[in-house]
Amino acid sequence: MGRDRNYFDRVHTWGAVWNYAALTMMMLVPVMMSIVLKTWPSLGIIGKVVATLAPLYWVTGIIEVVTYVPMLGAGGTYLSFVTGNISNLKLPCGLNAMENARVHPNTEEGEVISTISIAVSSLTTTAVIAVGVLAFAKVFDSASGNPTFNAAFSNVLPALFGALGASYFAKHWKLGIAPIIFGVIVLLIAPATGVGILMFVTIITSLIAAFIIYKGLWYDDFKAARAKKKAAKAEK
Repeated sequence: MGRDRNYFDRVHTWGAVWNYAALTMMMLVPVMMSIVLKTWPSLGIIGKVVATLAPLYWVTGIIEVVTYVPMLGAGGTYLSFVTGNISNLKLPCGLNAMENARVHPNTEEGEVISTISIAVSSLTTTAVIAVGVLAFAKVFDSASGNPTFNAAFSNVLPALFGALGASYFAKHWKLGIAPIIFGVIVLLIAPATGVGILMFVTIITSLIAAFIIYKGLWYDDFKAARAKKKAAKAEK
C-alpha cells in the first residue's frame, strides 16, 4: 500500500473509474426519463432488443479494444472510450500527433503524446459542437430536408478518412494495397459489415502483408550479402 504507484497503475485505476462512471451516467438517462414520465418499457421488449443487439456489440467491443489499444495506448484508449468518436476523430488525432512528434505507439513518449492529443481533441470537439449548435441551429433546421445538404452530410466521413488516409498511402503505398483490396472485397460480400469488424480485418491484413514484405526484403538483403561474400572469396 505504501509503495509508489507508477504511471500505468494510475492510468488503469482512474481509467476504470471514469469508464464505469460514464457507463452509470448513460444508464441513468433512460431510467430518469422513465421515472419522470412514469412509464417503463416491458421486460419482454428489452429482452428481445438485448438478445438481438448484444451479440453484435460484444463482438465489436472486443475487436475495438484489441484494435485500438496498441495504437492509442492505455490513457488514450480510456479517454477515447469515454468521449466516443474514436475512428473518425480520436484515432486519427492520436496517430497524427505521434507522427508529427516523431514518436511511436507502445512507447512512453507515444503514450504521453497520444493521451494529450486525445484530451485536447475531446475539449476542442466539445467546444466546436457547442458553438456550432448555438450558431447554426436555425440553419440546420432548414437544411435537414434539403437533398443537397443531405448529400454533403453523408460524405463527411469518407472525405475525412480519404484526406487522412492519402498521406499514409503516399508514404507507405505498398502496405496500403492489401488492406484496401481486402476491405473492398469484404464490403462487396457483406456491405453491412460494421466499422469495428472491418477495421480489425484490414489491420490483420496489413500486419500479414507487412510481414510478407519484410520477409521478402530481408531475403533479398540476405541474398545480396551472400553474393557479396562469395564475390569477395572469389577475388582472394
